[in-house]
Amino acid sequence: MYEQQDANLQDKVLIVGTDIDKTQKVEETLQELERLVETAGGETVGRIIQRREAPDPATYIGKGKLEELKALQAETQATTVIFDDQLSPAQQRNLERALEVKVLDRTALILDIFAQRARSHEGKLQVELAQMRYILPRLGGKGLVLSRLGGGIGTRGPGETKLEVDRRRIRSKIHDIEEEIKTVCAQRAVHRSRREQSGLPCIALVGYTNAGKSTLLNRLTDAGVLVEDKLFATLDPTIRLLVLPSGRKVLLADTVGFIRKLPHALIAAFRATLEEVIYADVLMHVIDAGAPDWQEQSQAVYAVLKELDAAEKPMITVMNKTDTLVGPAKFQQLFWKAGSVGISAKEGSGLESLFAAMDELLGRLNQTATLLIPYEESGRLNLLFEQAVVQSKEYKPEGIEVKALLPPAVAGQLAAFIISGKEPKD
Repeated sequence: MYEQQDANLQDKVLIVGTDIDKTQKVEETLQELERLVETAGGETVGRIIQRREAPDPATYIGKGKLEELKALQAETQATTVIFDDQLSPAQQRNLERALEVKVLDRTALILDIFAQRARSHEGKLQVELAQMRYILPRLGGKGLVLSRLGGGIGTRGPGETKLEVDRRRIRSKIHDIEEEIKTVCAQRAVHRSRREQSGLPCIALVGYTNAGKSTLLNRLTDAGVLVEDKLFATLDPTIRLLVLPSGRKVLLADTVGFIRKLPHALIAAFRATLEEVIYADVLMHVIDAGAPDWQEQSQAVYAVLKELDAAEKPMITVMNKTDTLVGPAKFQQLFWKAGSVGISAKEGSGLESLFAAMDELLGRLNQTATLLIPYEESGRLNLLFEQAVVQSKEYKPEGIEVKALLPPAVAGQLAAFIISGKEPKD
């Protein structure tokens, strides 16, 4: 059994990547893993890459690489080894027995960061749920898995002092958390219903972690959201009102950043937080224009959106951090996605084009309709004049006939009064 580490000491970490599908992207993903280690408070002291046809079912890497990893651990005195892919419980146990140090995978590392970042009660509940689900299949026996109680990466957050509890108690805890999250979701649904009653369209900011979503939200709304040059700086959603130069009012929702190889279990656990994406009228996909692998990051975002059944929502693509482009990189914009908007949220440049794109898309989502409002429901006119574009109004014996351009939320609220209309154009 390996020595437990002082919680106040920085983890010395070895990272391990495998190029199973021969995509040659392993260096990029390991660079990202190194940033995750840094975000979690660790220091990467070495790395190993193995290229093979398939993972070893017992130890993920082959025997030769395992010996190489043991030698590197002895040389660097690393206290933790982190794999860039998800390990099975058996692989994790076998690796810890062979290396006699703490072994984690990418999922455990991300969970550790989430445990540090969660601030709201809801966020903490979702972290705890994801951690419990991760721990449960790893309580399969005695040994090194149950001795990670000394602190450091992979031991923070709920459950850090009670990993030795039995499966029944873990399952009971999972059930209790799920029930509490249902209550929180119901409360969130009430708040969302109130926002929908306001008739304001909602735009959810989505994107790869550290793409600049929070910086953009702060720039547009003075939200005061924490901004750090670290992965997953934002975990809890923030919603703010934005009044466009045209006078149109919208709600902007900041959300947790996505990342490559984001495990399905994490998406499921954080589904309540990601409901802002699911229920938004429009998505604003923020991309780090200066990232050399921004195309792969964009694909990772779309993969998560597909899991949420939100990939087909109307979308504005924003190429952020244009201020970081220098020399030939400035011409990278020639290869940006057609119809995207280039901005620098940090410097505030390009916002006029962004506002125009928001107005144009929201305008296309509006429905031209004729409504007949009974006189006893005349109070509904206030909503029309505040949130819709009223084109004409005529008083008739049976009620007030109004022709208007209706935002989606308003059309939903007044659907019972629409007597004719056409759907928005694609």
